[in-house]
Amino acid sequence: MSALQTLPSQLGRVQLSGFSRGFQGKNVLDAIDLDIPSGQFVALLGESGCGKTTLLRALAGLDAHAQSAGVARVQGNVSVLFQDSRLLPWLSVIDNLTLGLTYGQATAAAQALMNDVGLGDKAQAWPATLSGGQKQRAALARSLLREPHVLLADEPLGALDALTRMRMHLLLRRLVERVRPTVILVTHNVDESLLLADRILVLKDGKIAQDHALDLPHPRRPDHPAFMQLRSTLLGSLGVETAIT
Repeated sequence: MSALQTLPSQLGRVQLSGFSRGFQGKNVLDAIDLDIPSGQFVALLGESGCGKTTLLRALAGLDAHAQSAGVARVQGNVSVLFQDSRLLPWLSVIDNLTLGLTYGQATAAAQALMNDVGLGDKAQAWPATLSGGQKQRAALARSLLREPHVLLADEPLGALDALTRMRMHLLLRRLVERVRPTVILVTHNVDESLLLADRILVLKDGKIAQDHALDLPHPRRPDHPAFMQLRSTLLGSLGVETAIT
């Protein structure tokens, strides 16, 4: 992955220019041009296999063996939030959060973040004793502890039950508004993208098929006319016209 010269005013900016990525001679991403300014919350929608995770992994600097062309640039520190928490079972929760960081100041910051995500009393707990939602809250705290300029989130809420997912929506939005990283969230959930994002991209056949800016205040209401109209458009683009309400 190429890198631009990092300038303070550009930290968090994500740019792709004619970027393609493939495996075994088959392109998954096809000549994508994209510019995401610093601090924007972007949701990435698309059917399974359209290249969403491939794009995220490219921006994270993973899959170095893949065949790539064009330029992908991410300015600043990057943190990745995966579909599962990936907590190491032999470490306490707080040791998972601070792994690889300097002890002391990082521990104090980790405890403060654990308080923010409602896990203040779980610092010395083992990951196996946490619920799925608690594990994902710990993973979110771990990602934000690195003070990322760009947070790449690959369906981190997909395995949660509906109520826990709603609570995570509120928590994620609150913490993102405070920390202000650029966020790219891969999701299959249209309503989730509408509730959280400033901008929604639809990926189809390896290309950006739709690009929607959202100018709706938070917290958002699903019964708002603009919310309902864009929901209809997005569902239609994903081939779910009959589910429109």
